[in-house]
Amino acid sequence: MILTVYFSFEATSKKDRGTNMIKTYIYSEKENKIIKNIDITKEKQYLTNTTDLIWVDLFDTSLEELKTVGEIFDFHPLAMEDCLQYTLRSKVDQYPNHSFFIFHATIYNEEKEEEFIIHPLNIFLGKNYVVTVHQERINAIGKAVNKVLSDSHIMKKGSDYLLYSLLDEIVDEYFPILSRLSERIDELEDEMYIHPAQEISEEFLALKRTIVLFRRVIRPKKQIFTSISNRRLLTVREEHIPYFMDLVDHLERISDSLEVYRDLVSGAMDTYFSLVSARTNNTMKSLTIITVMTAIIAAITGFFGMNVPLPYQDSPLMTVVIFIVLASIPILVWLVSTYKNRR
Repeated sequence: MILTVYFSFEATSKKDRGTNMIKTYIYSEKENKIIKNIDITKEKQYLTNTTDLIWVDLFDTSLEELKTVGEIFDFHPLAMEDCLQYTLRSKVDQYPNHSFFIFHATIYNEEKEEEFIIHPLNIFLGKNYVVTVHQERINAIGKAVNKVLSDSHIMKKGSDYLLYSLLDEIVDEYFPILSRLSERIDELEDEMYIHPAQEISEEFLALKRTIVLFRRVIRPKKQIFTSISNRRLLTVREEHIPYFMDLVDHLERISDSLEVYRDLVSGAMDTYFSLVSARTNNTMKSLTIITVMTAIIAAITGFFGMNVPLPYQDSPLMTVVIFIVLASIPILVWLVSTYKNRR
């Protein structure tokens, strides 16, 4: 069950947390380089220069820090409120001076009880700035930072291209998860024919739940990227449209694969339950045969155990005959059952 979780922001100092939770990267066209970790209160002077580009990354920040950044960039209160809550729904909101996005990074670890973890990433996009807000460490952010620091042209191309770079890193991390899901389906299909057990059904249910969650993450993003490519949501430079179209193509491939995986898992679960049902029927058949054999034997021995005179009851030959008949009944029932199964 997925619960809606509200993040709690506490006023803690950088010294208490031990790491810098606000990182800034500014591309200065005048100096043609990336300037790192400028004092957040001094960023207004860079905002006035539309040829520069600012990227501010807020990781596990306090409410006071979030408000400070919001005042500098003039974020809408509703967008600020969305940053404080956990949601699985990707979306984009348009405000007078900026756009607000919610995307999701994912982590897949089948060894853990909660094997599919979703981390929201909030993004504010302006003409010459990008602000990312997240409460958990996101690998895609670190990769994007490394790219930006090694190639200043990424930020030189503008805020829309920087947005693409961030989203591209997030989408790229979906593919290894997709590959592992495919491998896991194959593994479970092989295992269920070898030794179908209760654990297999639990594995299938967990896998199906993961696929359903993954689809919930992917589907809204595909619509958002399509709208961005068509310029219905925000103004994207003409030369950058193919990049967003490429993201749409990636998400369509992932979405189609997840549909196939869902059908495969459903089919495998049906096959698994059919195998279990067949084995149960065989067990019941064996128990029925045993019951029939014991009933016949009990009837014969009960007949000869009555306290009334019976013909030939004192004859040794009759004892041998009765023993042979009792021994033959189970063999005869087994032969008949085997013959019917072969037919």
